[in-house]
Amino acid sequence: MTSQVLMGLLVIAIGLLFLLDNLDIIEVHDALAFWPLVFIFAGVAKLLDTTTPHGYLVGLAGIGIGTVMILNRLGIVHVSWRTAWPLVLIGAGAYVVYRAMSGQRAGGSHGMALDNPGAAIAGEDSQQLDVTAILGGFERRVHTQDFRGGEVTAVMGGCSLDMRGASIASGEAVIHVFAFWGGVTIKCPPDWTVILEGTPILGGFEEKTATPPDSRKRLVIRGYAIMGGVEVRN
Repeated sequence: MTSQVLMGLLVIAIGLLFLLDNLDIIEVHDALAFWPLVFIFAGVAKLLDTTTPHGYLVGLAGIGIGTVMILNRLGIVHVSWRTAWPLVLIGAGAYVVYRAMSGQRAGGSHGMALDNPGAAIAGEDSQQLDVTAILGGFERRVHTQDFRGGEVTAVMGGCSLDMRGASIASGEAVIHVFAFWGGVTIKCPPDWTVILEGTPILGGFEEKTATPPDSRKRLVIRGYAIMGGVEVRN
């Protein structure tokens, strides 16, 4: 709820800026120089809507990138692209190492794709999902017969989940999605009832599923599509 309030306030603030510009009170051109605030708002929303260490990392990264870009525009720090892109590579490499090491320690499996579309294709039997795609694509097939939900993050990349071979034993499973300049596609069995509770910000949530004979198995999709999209289909 708190993260939804934050996103609502962001939309209100953008609307007020354009209203004040139309009334000749301020110049929106000057305000738009601070568009990196979108990264900060997205990062905060992710922090408020995640329960995994990887989600916290993504949220903090968004806040950090937005903050550095704002400070650069204010002339407080001076960061050029020539300096920034090696730092991006270093951070991305450190993130890959962290994901790999944390997955080994936990004895589980996590999904992650970076700068290699379609690089990761995996089968998954665990009950909980933790999938992240950054600047790349991730495809996963889920086969567990006791699916309980999880978290899916796509930042300037795409995630595709094929859960048509899975089942929900507990009645309801919840997937938290976060698509920022990216997309998430979820394929579910025809006997699942899909409930969309997501918040689109210049993006969209779309359901293309057939109506099941009953609602004993429910898949709830929550989260955000910020300049991105989430699609659920059979």
